[in-house]
Amino acid sequence: MITTNGVWQGDNPLDYSLPLFILQLALVVLATRIFVFILKPFRQPRVIAEILSGVMLGPSVLGQSETFANTVFPLRSVMVIETMANIGLLYFLFLVGVEMDITVMRTIGRKAVASAIAGMILPFIVGVAFSYLLTKGSNANINQGTFILFLGAALSVTAFPVLARILAELKLVNTELGRLALSAALINDVCAWILLALAIALAETETTSLASLWVVLSSIAFVAFCAYVVRPTAMWIVKKTPEGESFSEFYISLILAGVMISGFVTDAIGTHSVFGAFVFGLSIPNGPLSFTLVEKLEDFVSGLLLPLFFAISGLKTNLGLIKGAYTWAVLLLVIFLACMGKIVGTVLVALFYEMPLREGAALGLLMNTKGLVEMVVLNVGKDQRVFGEESFAVMVVITVIMTGIIVPAISIIYRPSRNSIHYKRRTIEISKSDAEFRVLVCVHTPRNVPTMINLLEASNPTKDSPIYVYVLHLVELSGRTSAMLIVHNSSKSDVPALNRTEAQSDHIIKAFENYEQHASFISVQPLTAISPYCTMHDDICNLAADKRVSLIIVPFHKQQTVDGGMEATNMAYRSINQNVLANAPCSVGILVDRGLSSSNRLAANQVSHHLAVLFFGGPDDREALCYGWRMAEHPGINLTIMRFVPGDQASEPAKQHATNPNPDEPRVLTVQTDKDIQKQLDEKLLHEFRMSCGDDASIEYVEKVVNNGEDTVAAIRTMDDIHDLFIVGRGQGMISPLTAGLTDWSECPEIGAIGDLLASSDFAATASVLVVQQYVGEGSHYDGLETPPSDDYITDLQSTPPPHKAFSSEY
Repeated sequence: MITTNGVWQGDNPLDYSLPLFILQLALVVLATRIFVFILKPFRQPRVIAEILSGVMLGPSVLGQSETFANTVFPLRSVMVIETMANIGLLYFLFLVGVEMDITVMRTIGRKAVASAIAGMILPFIVGVAFSYLLTKGSNANINQGTFILFLGAALSVTAFPVLARILAELKLVNTELGRLALSAALINDVCAWILLALAIALAETETTSLASLWVVLSSIAFVAFCAYVVRPTAMWIVKKTPEGESFSEFYISLILAGVMISGFVTDAIGTHSVFGAFVFGLSIPNGPLSFTLVEKLEDFVSGLLLPLFFAISGLKTNLGLIKGAYTWAVLLLVIFLACMGKIVGTVLVALFYEMPLREGAALGLLMNTKGLVEMVVLNVGKDQRVFGEESFAVMVVITVIMTGIIVPAISIIYRPSRNSIHYKRRTIEISKSDAEFRVLVCVHTPRNVPTMINLLEASNPTKDSPIYVYVLHLVELSGRTSAMLIVHNSSKSDVPALNRTEAQSDHIIKAFENYEQHASFISVQPLTAISPYCTMHDDICNLAADKRVSLIIVPFHKQQTVDGGMEATNMAYRSINQNVLANAPCSVGILVDRGLSSSNRLAANQVSHHLAVLFFGGPDDREALCYGWRMAEHPGINLTIMRFVPGDQASEPAKQHATNPNPDEPRVLTVQTDKDIQKQLDEKLLHEFRMSCGDDASIEYVEKVVNNGEDTVAAIRTMDDIHDLFIVGRGQGMISPLTAGLTDWSECPEIGAIGDLLASSDFAATASVLVVQQYVGEGSHYDGLETPPSDDYITDLQSTPPPHKAFSSEY
């Protein structure tokens, strides 16, 4: 009986399979979402919520009520819900295979291979050692070797999809540790599937070794068919479909039917149907076709069908069977030793490759990630009667606990910020002139590339001070969290680009590699970050801290039009820039591109630029001056320093007191004291600059006396229209009478009042603008002071809200 005639005819809908299945599915999805909501503050992966929802609906909690169990999950409904759960599992593992780029396996280093193997061997040995203790509830007729294979696979596997999501949650995807963990997990996952296929073959064909041989040979033949027939066919489909057009419905339907056929074939030859779906997914090449398949299937499969599989696992799990102190002692010992096995194995690899011990331990913890693959192993083992009821329940608890402890443990053990303790050269001002200069250049589109390259060349790479450039191509992650796996892709010069994003990355990388070949004393490392716009600044800031750069350069969110105006390209870029300014671990430059690329060539002897630095005072202006000073040492650079000096009629703006309505509080004194210190630093730097460059004919120093914002604007407009680039400070936290009133008209406060003026369409000059913000943490304000501030001054700062970003909790 499938559908009911309705309650008005006296029928009970729960006596019919379709209404009952709909109710079961709704309960599973609802329970999953409740646990996802509860566990979200603890940053637990979704797989934990899905397993716990199944356990809650099963005999361990709600299923203890016979009324609930017989009404909602009667035995007669098990076949329907298990069939649908396995269809969901089939398509999910197909998607996992689609998202894996097997070509990455060629570029995986020895460190990742060693980490994966070491992380599998010791837990497998633990499984062998404890297999005899856990066989109590299993089928007495089962081969001990088969049980060892299943148990070893369950303990040694690393869940690649779950790990990718955990790394994304912890913002570790773009770190060296994250890339190593993903590479090792990819190898581990492939090994686990091979192990599972072998275990199933042995479990199903224990009577004859010849049958096992046929299963293995048939599986190899199926893999070969997918590699040499299915994959070339999929690549032919990609080439036949014009770029930018959607794939034919016929092709998509053919591939989706192929998933079912692959599952049928592998099930028929003696391995599990999910093995066929996974291998079939691996045969789909990464690119537009894989993106289309993920986009069409992900939400439906992951959100609706896959939770059914975990619900079935929970319904099979009866925690009440885990009785006695002995069983719990064995359970906890297995969890501890399996965890420690992976940690010890990866720590040994880390010591061999001279990695920090803390990173090795963190990698071991990440490799303990369990999830879907282990649940597949356990369910297949239970279906094959390898695991008994008690052993199955024990292994489900092990899965939940081992995966659940990872995020809290990683947060305690491994903090990327700890690696930055010795990271001192966070600004251009405190960087030594005879040391390497590290720069992180961010690029959205190839249009940003020429100006960035010419700006780097103008930055004067020399033998004493070479420039190390990290080029980060920023690509929006559209739609799916699982697409974070794309960040693992590496550029392959011998393989044609499959989509627009890859084509842009190839163009950007080749342009910078070409520049590196033609330039001297410059090293370029291209990278690609694929993430949502809302978290893209984390990737930029984490990479800057990891690479210990002194300056981050990001493109302005507006670009020049044909008629000389400025139009916004993507407002999300503006949010990224604002977040980078607020969170950067070093100085930041926002580049407004207005054709700096048109006046020079790659060769150093052909560079010819006229630069201007507008100096009002404060940390940002000092940073701008130091960058201009570095550029001025280039033989093809002419530099003009225009310093703005307050005249007799200049008055302090009333805004200084706006944040302090109570005159009895000492805030005004704090502002004044800070201003005096800033003035000392300004004079000291200007004196050093003029003493060093006073005789240089390519450098011009000009002082302009102004009284207010109008005078400042008029003075800037009088400058010769020969400058290719203006370098100005952002002026964060600085209150000056010389810019009073300009902020009221600013369209883009993130580039400051002067930067906004120079970047506006109303400004006559069409020069590029670099707006610089100096990093002001960790006491960089006072690095140049001969006499540090007194204890009274520090006490005063601690007792009042800081008027300037510099005075953070470190003081």
